[in-house]
Amino acid sequence: MSRDTVQIPDDLAFTSFKNECNSDEGWNVTYNKSGTTVWIQGLDEEKSLHKIKCRMVSKDVSSNTMYDVLHDTEYRKKWDSNVIETFDIGKLTVNADVGYYSWKCPKPLKNRDVLTLRSWLPMGDDYIIMNYSVKHTKYPAKKTMVRAVSIQTGYFIQSNGPKSCTLTYLAHVDPKGSLPKWVVNKSSQLLAPKAMKKIYKACLKYPEWKQKHNPGFKPWLYPEQNRLQSIPLSELSIQHADSLENIDESSLSEAKEEQGEGSDEESTN
Repeated sequence: MSRDTVQIPDDLAFTSFKNECNSDEGWNVTYNKSGTTVWIQGLDEEKSLHKIKCRMVSKDVSSNTMYDVLHDTEYRKKWDSNVIETFDIGKLTVNADVGYYSWKCPKPLKNRDVLTLRSWLPMGDDYIIMNYSVKHTKYPAKKTMVRAVSIQTGYFIQSNGPKSCTLTYLAHVDPKGSLPKWVVNKSSQLLAPKAMKKIYKACLKYPEWKQKHNPGFKPWLYPEQNRLQSIPLSELSIQHADSLENIDESSLSEAKEEQGEGSDEESTN
């Protein structure tokens, strides 16, 4: 998916994302266990483009709770052990904003960050949250991070009833660098399932946590609560991958402490 100008996604964009989440064509299964499936797309090995799709059936979790958890930035800092820093920058419309997210990569790779335009769409008891990378002059790439590019990333949440839902995560990302093969393999066979399990456990604990942390504050549901300053689209531009530095990490070996992380039974505190 290529863009020349920054635009707020329309209904057609949301429908296209939903269709790709539901399509199996061109995807190869790399993991299928305990209600979680991971696919990767057969992209050119010479390129660093990374396309992955994960789907998880979540029992005892409503689609509404899943939607809240994926939106709640303060709660993410509690359960997402990979996050280094995350914050909202400004709002564009009642269902679109701009935000920053940085995360830890498997050692010895450099950590990554992204600046994205995020938009969301409730469809009854189903929901879509999706994003793509943008540039803002006040938030340039940092020397301590590798600025990655989200071409199209997001979540599709489908209700299976009052206490069950299916979450599909789809990511088309350029990590900006030549990654070693062990990273791609580890991402699809260990890290992605582990991340989905963390989300599930975070959902189970969210209602109790939210009761103690500003329970009525959900600006993603109630736009009038949004305290972010409005920013004009004119301040944003498309983050083209070829304008960022490529980092060659293809020869790096996995750190010993990372190799020991073979269990996907990690708990979420």
